[in-house]
Amino acid sequence: MDLRNQYLVRSEPYYHAVGDEIERFEAAYANRIPMMLKGPTGCGKSRFVEYMAWKLGKPLITVACNEDMTAADLVGRFLLDKEGTRWQDGPLTTAARIGAICYLDEVVEARQDTTVVIHPLTDHRRILPLDKKGEVVEAHPDFQIVISYNPGYQSAMKDLKTSTKQRFAAMDFDYPAPEVEREIVAHESGVDAATANKLVEVAIRSRHLKGHGLDEGISTRLLVYAGSLITKGIAPLIACEMALICPITDDPDLRDALRAATQTLFA
Repeated sequence: MDLRNQYLVRSEPYYHAVGDEIERFEAAYANRIPMMLKGPTGCGKSRFVEYMAWKLGKPLITVACNEDMTAADLVGRFLLDKEGTRWQDGPLTTAARIGAICYLDEVVEARQDTTVVIHPLTDHRRILPLDKKGEVVEAHPDFQIVISYNPGYQSAMKDLKTSTKQRFAAMDFDYPAPEVEREIVAHESGVDAATANKLVEVAIRSRHLKGHGLDEGISTRLLVYAGSLITKGIAPLIACEMALICPITDDPDLRDALRAATQTLFA
């Protein structure tokens, strides 16, 4: 199978626009401007990129960044097999060759000496030097690089270099407005509107605790998980315990506060 076809998003992902983010991204892609998406965990950044790849009809290669990721994991390496030594392209190189959107999810999790390999692809050069192979890959005209991260977790040790940030246009994402979030939860999980409303209310209360014991409030993604459990017959309070309370905190007092909210709403 042709590599471009292999990475195409074949069916339309559900995405509910909350503003003009679709038009902004389309304008950036038309100019092949690298994009940086900033926002809390589980607010829809990855779904947005998937939706835009589908809407634009372009392949999408996603990389979940982590602290052990090396430059070779992105660009490629020599491998040894029964035929001898062969070169294996990494996901970034593959995307540059075939004209895919390369999405580096939670890019600040990667080491800074790893992320600098994207620099030549994010300016007028649009090239990727493969030093170990002695090759310079010229990016396909359709290639675009998109990165995301959660500013709420950034620190002096875990942030992008200024020299990296200034290679991207950026868009801020946040949790949707309550009425939109209710619609998303109902659509994605199958719960009725009343249940979706109660789940969103729990999330709103949890988000008020950010900075008061919680690093992050309950995400839209977790609300969908809770709703999906409820549609499979799990009692709402148990579903909330499993999907909304236990994942985000181990603090007994915070758990009690969240349990009280769910009991009030679902009693």
